[in-house]
Amino acid sequence: MPKIGMEAERRRSLIDATIDAIHERGYSDITMAQIAKRAGVSGGLVHHYFGSKDQLLAATMRHLLNELGREIREGLASAETPRARISAIIAGNFAVDQFRPAVIAAWLAFYVQSRTTASNSRLLRIYSARLASNLTHNLRAFMPRAEAKRIAEGTASMIDGVWIRQALSDSKADRSAAIAMVEDYVETQIAAKTAGKPGPSTGAGDTE
Repeated sequence: MPKIGMEAERRRSLIDATIDAIHERGYSDITMAQIAKRAGVSGGLVHHYFGSKDQLLAATMRHLLNELGREIREGLASAETPRARISAIIAGNFAVDQFRPAVIAAWLAFYVQSRTTASNSRLLRIYSARLASNLTHNLRAFMPRAEAKRIAEGTASMIDGVWIRQALSDSKADRSAAIAMVEDYVETQIAAKTAGKPGPSTGAGDTE
């Protein structure tokens, strides 16, 4: 009889093996058999759990998205102001366990596959919408909604862009520099919108 929790442990081992294999060989060049061997399980078992390589990548990205969400929630739990919450969201997107070479390579594969794989595309849309919504909500403390949405999209684009640039670079991932770059953009935008101006209206005249 298999030990309790063995299936979850094997799934996690396969996800970890997928991340490492993508980093070393690239998504296109790896096979399910190679991933299974790296994880120390049979090829049949990886097919049993995930069905196909695309489904395995989707499971890997769901895992990474869950980890990303956990990091952000932990940061938000101690953030007491809208500005602090924006910083927590930014820092969470460059968490130590996320912004490292193997995971960066996996994210790049995810972006590429999302163009042709419906399940991956849906996951990416959910992630992007949640990021923009959270940023917009907190930026509303400094500016009208339309401006908050625009700057939120710009901030999200910077976060994604930093990840993609790092994936294509040979340089060491520097999360502090990445966070500072995005923070500088946000701070500049907030300062430009609030210099000499009253806070955003919350009355009936405030429209979308």
